[in-house]
Amino acid sequence: MAAAVESHPDYRVMRRLKPCLQWPQASEHGVCRVLVLDTETTGLDQTKDRIMELALLRVDVDLASGLPVGTVQVYDGLEDPGMPIPKEVQDITGITSAMVQGQKLDEARIATLLQDVDLVIAHNAGFDRPFVEARLAGFRALKWACSFADIPWKAQGRKSAKLESLAQDMGWFYDAHRAEMDCHALLAVLAVNLPQLPHTGLAHLVEQAAKPSYRLMATNAPFDSKDVLKARGYRWSAEQKVWHTRVGDSKALQAEFDWLKEHAYHQRAAVVQFEKLDAQVRYSTRSGELLHHQL
Repeated sequence: MAAAVESHPDYRVMRRLKPCLQWPQASEHGVCRVLVLDTETTGLDQTKDRIMELALLRVDVDLASGLPVGTVQVYDGLEDPGMPIPKEVQDITGITSAMVQGQKLDEARIATLLQDVDLVIAHNAGFDRPFVEARLAGFRALKWACSFADIPWKAQGRKSAKLESLAQDMGWFYDAHRAEMDCHALLAVLAVNLPQLPHTGLAHLVEQAAKPSYRLMATNAPFDSKDVLKARGYRWSAEQKVWHTRVGDSKALQAEFDWLKEHAYHQRAAVVQFEKLDAQVRYSTRSGELLHHQL
C-alpha cells in the first residue's frame, strides 16, 4: 500500500527511521573514524546546567565513498545532574528526575570509544562541546565538526537545518529529543549524498575539518556602520564590544576584508582582528590564533 501511494505524484510516504548498526565493509582507500554525539541537558546555560544523557555512535567513514562502513558501536547513558530537571525539559525529552536518580555516565566505556577517534560530529557542536568538555576532559583533545553549521543546508535546497526537518526531507520520521535516536538520525542524514555537492554530508564534514575557519571582528568600526554590519549577518559581542562574523575559508575571509573596507570603513585605512580556528578549538570555549589585517 505504501509503495502504491508513493508511486503517485500527489503523495509522499514517510517511513520510521530504523537505526543501521552494520554497514558494508570499507574499500581500500582508508577510513576516518568518527564519533557522532548528542546530549540532553537540564537547560541551555553551560555555566550552571548539566548533562543528563549522553549518546555516542562510533563508526568508520570510507574516504572514497563518504559512507559509514563496518559496525556501529553505541553508547547511551543517563546521569543524575544533581539538580532538578525543569518541567519543560522533562516534557521535551521525556527524561524525569526519577529516571536519572543515582545514574552516572560510564567514563571507562566512554574513554574506550574515544581512542583513535579522528573527528567528533554533533548537530549543534557550539552547544554540545562545552557541556561535554566540562564533564569529560578527554573530549578536549579531539577535533570537532558541526553538521548544523558546517554544511550549507539552504544551498542544498533544505528549508531548515534542524535535524528533524532534514530527516523529514529525506522521508524519515523518528522519536526526537532522546540522545541515542538523535545520533542515529544524524548518521542517516549525513550518509545521504548532498544535492549540490559531489559527496555525502559525512565526507563534507571530514573535508571541512581539515581546513581552518575564521572569526572576523570589525575592530573599531564606525558607529554608523552598525546597521549594514547587522544586515550582513555580523553579531554584536557585548563582552568584547565588537561586531563579528564567521567565515569558512581563506577566500571568503579575503572577500569579507574587501567588503568591510568598502561598506563598513568607507575606504578608510583600518586594522581588523581575526581569529584562526582549527577543528581542535572550533566550537569550544577556547580561543584560536589571534591575527591582524590591514584593510
